[in-house]
Amino acid sequence: MTGTIDARLTSLGLTLPDAPAPAANYVPYVQVGDLVFVSGQISQGPDGLIIGKLGDDLTVADGVEAAGRCGLSLLAQARAACGGDLDRIVRVVKLTGFVNSTPDFTDQPEVINGCSNLMVEVLGDAGRHARAAVSAPSLPRGVAVEIEAIFQVR
Repeated sequence: MTGTIDARLTSLGLTLPDAPAPAANYVPYVQVGDLVFVSGQISQGPDGLIIGKLGDDLTVADGVEAAGRCGLSLLAQARAACGGDLDRIVRVVKLTGFVNSTPDFTDQPEVINGCSNLMVEVLGDAGRHARAAVSAPSLPRGVAVEIEAIFQVR
């Protein structure tokens, strides 16, 4: 059935952004066989970049929101890789999340759950994935979160 994932996004009140263009010399995604590797998507909301450091000027809730925004951008890139048809996604294979945080901040898993929970909410069991959630002393443009993904597609 075509449009199932789009319908779920609509029912959740979510809108995918346009697939962001790369900011440097790389491509937004690469497909190898039935796997789509999506380049890291940085936290960006309707009002621009979500910047800051977890454990300093951002709360865990702020980080969860930023990670969810990364998830929407990841799905937008997956949609572009699938010729506009999100229903070609078989599953999310892996997420790797980077959290701009202070040395003593230890809630990276809770922050990246903002993206993980979104994937499961939108894709159901196909959204369950392997994952890494790590700290970084800084991220591009000062953003709070960056997440990359691997999707299996048909």
